[in-house]
Formats: sequence, C-alpha cells, structure tokens
Amino acid sequence: MNFVEQEDPDVWAAMQAEQTRQHEGLEMIASENFTSPAVMQAVGSVLTNKYAEGYPGHRYYGGCEFVDKVEDLARDRLKSLFGAEHVNVQPHSGSQANAAVYMTAIQTGDTVLAFDLAHGGHLTHGMKLNASGVLYKFVHYGVRKSDQRLDFDQVATLAREHKPKLIIAGASAYPREIPHGTFAEIAREVGAKLMVDMAHYAGLVAAGIHDNPVPVADFVTSTTHKTLRGPRGGIAMCRSVDAKMLDRSVFPGQQGGPLMHVIAGKAVAFGEALRPEFRQYAMKVVENAKALAEALASGGVRLVSGGTDNHLMLVDVTPLGIGGKLAEQVLDRCGITCNKNMIPFDERKPMDPSGIRLGTPALTTRGLGTPEMKQVAAWILKVLKNPESEQVISTTRSEVAELAEQFPVPAAKLEAVER
Repeated sequence: MNFVEQEDPDVWAAMQAEQTRQHEGLEMIASENFTSPAVMQAVGSVLTNKYAEGYPGHRYYGGCEFVDKVEDLARDRLKSLFGAEHVNVQPHSGSQANAAVYMTAIQTGDTVLAFDLAHGGHLTHGMKLNASGVLYKFVHYGVRKSDQRLDFDQVATLAREHKPKLIIAGASAYPREIPHGTFAEIAREVGAKLMVDMAHYAGLVAAGIHDNPVPVADFVTSTTHKTLRGPRGGIAMCRSVDAKMLDRSVFPGQQGGPLMHVIAGKAVAFGEALRPEFRQYAMKVVENAKALAEALASGGVRLVSGGTDNHLMLVDVTPLGIGGKLAEQVLDRCGITCNKNMIPFDERKPMDPSGIRLGTPALTTRGLGTPEMKQVAAWILKVLKNPESEQVISTTRSEVAELAEQFPVPAAKLEAVER
C-alpha cells in the first residue's frame, strides 16, 4: 500500500509528476545525482522519528544506542574515504558545514580570501547577501582572462596584501582540477588557515582520481549529494586539534538535533563509495564529461577554460546568438535539464548570463556512456541553434525520452520493491 497516495493525493500527484520528469528526461545539473535505492530507503526509515541532540555517547536524549551506531558507522567510513583525522556528519547542508568552519576558525569581522562567485565560487564564500558576506570581510580572487584558469599570482598578491585569517579553495562552477597544495603554500606563507569546500568534486576525490585536500587543509567541507552520490546533506572534516571546537560549532553552534535518517543515508553512501565499483563510476563521470565537452566544442560553442578535468563544464552560448536564460528554457522543453550560469568576465546580467553549466554525474549513474554523450551534445547544439523551432524541440523531446527509457533511474528498483 502507498500511504502517501492514500493519505495525501495532492502531494502524491506532485511526487509522481517529478518521478516522471526524472525518468523521461536527462538530468544535467552538475550538482545533482541519483542516490541508490539503499540510500533512499535509509532516508525514509524509522530513524526519522528519533531525536538525538549531541554526539554518540554524549546525547541529551535517551534511547540513542542504535542511532549512535549509525552515526559511528558514518564517521568511521568518512574517515576511511578521505583519510581525515576528525569528521562531523551532522551538518544539514554544505552551507551549514561552511558556517561551522567559519565559527571555528575565525571571528566576526575577520578577513577571508575566497573564489569570486562570478568566476565560479559559491554563495557561502562571501556573497554580500549571504550570512558569510554579512559577518566576515571577504576579498575575492578569480581566474585569468587569458585562459580562465585560477590566477595564483592574484591569490598570492591578495593574500600578502590583506593578510586573511582564512583562505578558501573550492568552487561550484570551475571545470578544472584544483591544486590544493598551491593554496596551502600561500596560506602558510601569510599565516592563514586553509579551508577547502570540495562539495562538487568530493566523489572524484573519494575515488582517488582528483587531488585530495585533506592532507594539506585545516578544514574540508562538502555536500554529500553531488558526485559523492549520497542524500542531501553536509559534512565537515578537520585535524584533531580543532575537533572539539568544530563539533561545538555544528552543535549547538549552528543547529540542534541531527537528522538521523539522513545520517543513515550518508553512512550507506559512504559505504558504497568505499567499494571498487565507485572508482569505476567516478572515472566514467570524468570520461563522459570530456566526451561531452569535446563534442560541444566541435559544434560551435565556447567552453570556459577550453574543456574540463572534472564532472562539469561551463558553456558560453553567446556565439550562437542567445543567452543562458533562453538556453536553459529551451533545453528544459526538450527534457534536458541544466542551469543558466555566469561565465568569468561575463558582460550579461546574472539572471540572463552568457552561459549554461552542464554536468555528467546523474547521467553516468543511469549508465550512459561516451556514445550517448555525443548524442546528447548533438541534441543540445541542434536545439540551441534553433531555439524558435517547435519542430526541432518536439522531435528532440521524443528522442530524449526514448534514450532515457533505455537507462532507468535507480529509484525504479526501490519502487518495484515497495510495490
């Protein structure tokens, strides 16, 4: 029996519509992925009923012996994944993980050096309307105009000039591998602590195919729902010397009771990421991204930095005579979901920028490979070159749905079990 359908048909109808959208379309938002049925089942488990303020062995509520085991499993597996001395799996999101690190490492009003949002950074890295930009003084570095790669000369110059207490590496829209050791050298030179927000590429790090920041950074944060392929949530890692303060900054500093059902989902996802097949998955994500990027570049669009090393790419659509807003909208009508995105040195407005951001984690989870990436690139190019053609949109929509049908999302397995 489906209890949601029985108890709340309105919510059920929206859920079914979303399931259809996911099944019939191609999810190319770089920050999205599909969890395994096991992760979904853990998040929908009886653990949602349990309050567990505090940490394993030190709770403010009784009856926590079993959720303690779950959280310990999540912590131990996370340590194994990245080689961290101390971890905290309680942050509800990457934003709260970042806020907890700020609360641990710096004081209100301190100077922080971080990646410019307009060049690929994140809202929580000092955007003026975000709490980070309100509470701390942020200075931002960017990429070189010549090749759109990180400008480490600028990073070093700004660090020497402003003497930040904290330097942040990591990005939400940067298509190249980040050399964390270079950031660490600059941080050491100016006496700053280093935080790495690897939310986007944590799965690639876990698989051992991208540079691991844990050995060189003071703090490392991430979400768990992108390339790491877990439930929606956050994590924070640090050295043992900062463990007590970081834990205190998460609880009670940032939030109250942890979401134990989500932590269970994290534990399952971390266990999956420790398996050899996860490395194969991550390698395929990068392989697919390169194939997609090469096919798009050969079709007349410009790729920021000329390509990709990771799971995403930024596509400048202005050579086709359109902006990012229209590109997102017309692709969505075809069942290809992406997001409009600013590109470095963008002359257009944020709500209608020059680019779109594309990623391959979700498509790779569904089993698509490089032949399918080339086909997807061909569809994208055809649609963006003919954004007003209803015939092109209709035909592409049908072809996309036909391809999607061949690669079911993992949720279909769980649905079969529930029935």
